[in-house]
Amino acid sequence: MKLVDEAEIQVIAGNGGNGCVGFRREKFIPLGGPDGGDGGDGGSVWLQADENLNTLVDFRHQKQFRAQRGENGMGRQMYGKAGEDLTITVPVGTVVMNVETDEVIGDLTRHGERLLVARGGKGGLGNMHFKSSTNRSPRKALPGLPGEERELRLELKLLADVGLLGFPNAGKSTLIRAVSAATPKVADYPFTTLYPNLGVVSVEAHRSFVIADIPGLIEGAADGAGLGAQFLRHLQRTRLLLHLVDIAPMEGGVEGVTPAEQVRAIERELEKHDPELLKKPRWLVLNKADLLLEEEQQDAARAVIEELGWSDRWYLVSAIGREGTWPIMLDVMAFFDRQRQDALDEANAAGDGV
Repeated sequence: MKLVDEAEIQVIAGNGGNGCVGFRREKFIPLGGPDGGDGGDGGSVWLQADENLNTLVDFRHQKQFRAQRGENGMGRQMYGKAGEDLTITVPVGTVVMNVETDEVIGDLTRHGERLLVARGGKGGLGNMHFKSSTNRSPRKALPGLPGEERELRLELKLLADVGLLGFPNAGKSTLIRAVSAATPKVADYPFTTLYPNLGVVSVEAHRSFVIADIPGLIEGAADGAGLGAQFLRHLQRTRLLLHLVDIAPMEGGVEGVTPAEQVRAIERELEKHDPELLKKPRWLVLNKADLLLEEEQQDAARAVIEELGWSDRWYLVSAIGREGTWPIMLDVMAFFDRQRQDALDEANAAGDGV
């Protein structure tokens, strides 16, 4: 299955119209001279970010996009009509790369932002431009120039404030269902989440943030194993990571991996993909507490924390029972409020220092 957070397309701008070779022949005008008009410019191809889109799935079916060609010039100094530009809508957060050079052409991060990806060809000159004192009847006109043609790779990086990461079946989709209106598919088998899911967590009026459920990672993800490798890039734009771990894995854990070992395995994948990801604020969420006896829950949680030497925030929750999930969201909102206030204080300080 081709995943919908990346796609390759071909964009072809319109060719310019050809210039015209024409001569004015009218009664009572014996020396009319050349009057061939210019060809119209070809249409260009633009990409435009649209916040109403959240996948690149449409590009699975249509791979080639071509702008309109400019019309040829005509007699009586009539210019050809310019070709219409072609605008392709993509989700906000789309990175555009040139397949041939692997160069990043642009990054569309705001709704309505536009990016020129293929410029239309210029129209050719008509013969009226080549008249001179020594050549009063030029039979020369220029053809239109070809439009640019490019192979593009589109990569979608979700614009979310919070990213959920963890092994398959750690309970990420269940958590996002518990705290937002998102309804991702939930089931008890690996890789339930095939595509990232976005949910808006509304704490109160005018106080909300976006949370992304990233498909589960496995060891080797950064090298291409499993589904998660293709979604590690989504974590790069987030401001906070919530690392979910199954505190009560069946039969010794996921493929024999204990909760603490799961955390370390994910950390290795983050470091392989982008060491900067490990520098992001990351809180540990020990999920599925409901599978343990009440008197065992705290002891099991502390054992994991001690084994990891974890010094940042951690939580013990049952996402399926929605127990302990809302306090996390309140802490996340407070965390973002502090970030905004710190940024405002820094801006004010910088203004006072000018």
